[in-house]
Amino acid sequence: MDAYQQLIATLALTMGTAWAAGINLYATIAVLGVLGVTGNVVLPEQLLILQDPLVIGAAALMYLVEFFADKTPGIDTGWDAIHSFIRIPAGVMLAAGAVGEVSPGLVIAAGILGGGISATTHAIKAGSRVLINTSPEPFSNWTASVLEDVAVIGGIWAMLYYPLAFLLFFIAFLLLAIYLLPKIWSGVKTVFQTLVHFFQGKKNQNKTEVPQDLPPKELPLGLGNK
Repeated sequence: MDAYQQLIATLALTMGTAWAAGINLYATIAVLGVLGVTGNVVLPEQLLILQDPLVIGAAALMYLVEFFADKTPGIDTGWDAIHSFIRIPAGVMLAAGAVGEVSPGLVIAAGILGGGISATTHAIKAGSRVLINTSPEPFSNWTASVLEDVAVIGGIWAMLYYPLAFLLFFIAFLLLAIYLLPKIWSGVKTVFQTLVHFFQGKKNQNKTEVPQDLPPKELPLGLGNK
């Protein structure tokens, strides 16, 4: 592999792992680990830990849990909230490990970029789920979750075997994210403002309700006999 192809492959692996981690971290780890341990791909030395059977097993187990949590309205939003503290740091570590044996400065730069990419994909996923949960039917959650799983697995396959095509897709994704994130954020704020107003209205309504069983008001002394 010449220097140009090596650079493209490294860029695709670095950006791709961070991108996928923000959507479905456990599927990313499990797929990379299985591909590495079966010899279908050669992972950088810093990512060889993903081939450990314990790591693969733990990732597969957590993916199974996420598979069902991600398809349940309401629970998926709580799951995403918790994973704000998991997916983004993991994206930093995966991106930093994907660059291989390079200078510490380049590793740190890759980690910073990886964290930003993971944060972007996670924000789009979590924000869109909040909006989807305003729909009363569960099918939209199932559809979104399945599409996310397919996108992650397909993206990993593309970044490993067609890195240049993946990088072109990645650039298109970044442009789409710039367009979508403000709209998703505006929608999420509207949903939460509606919920706050709803519960405030309920609270004020309860405060203004007059009890029906109040005792009769006593008249001043001496007026009751007139």
